[in-house]
Amino acid sequence: MKRRNAQTIGDVLNDFFSDNVELRTKMLETRVINAWGEILGPTILQYTRNIYIKNHVLYVSLTSAVLRNELILSRENLLKNLNKHAGGDVITDIVIH
Repeated sequence: MKRRNAQTIGDVLNDFFSDNVELRTKMLETRVINAWGEILGPTILQYTRNIYIKNHVLYVSLTSAVLRNELILSRENLLKNLNKHAGGDVITDIVIH
């Protein structure tokens, strides 16, 4: 039997997330949080104590003051890379403390 309205799973998921904006936003935020460890690597992830997103701002707590200063200096580049990895403009700023 041949199906007439066959779609790929990717198309179905894209349709589903385009209809549910809040769910899509949460999914993209989760991608950004996961991308932190993927982009910066396991060494920096080891010094990351807490990471969360609130009002399109990524908040990161670090245990190393030296690492904190280095990441503050490269914040704009990091912001661009995290948004690119997530697949959209998810965060507008990064607060590192």
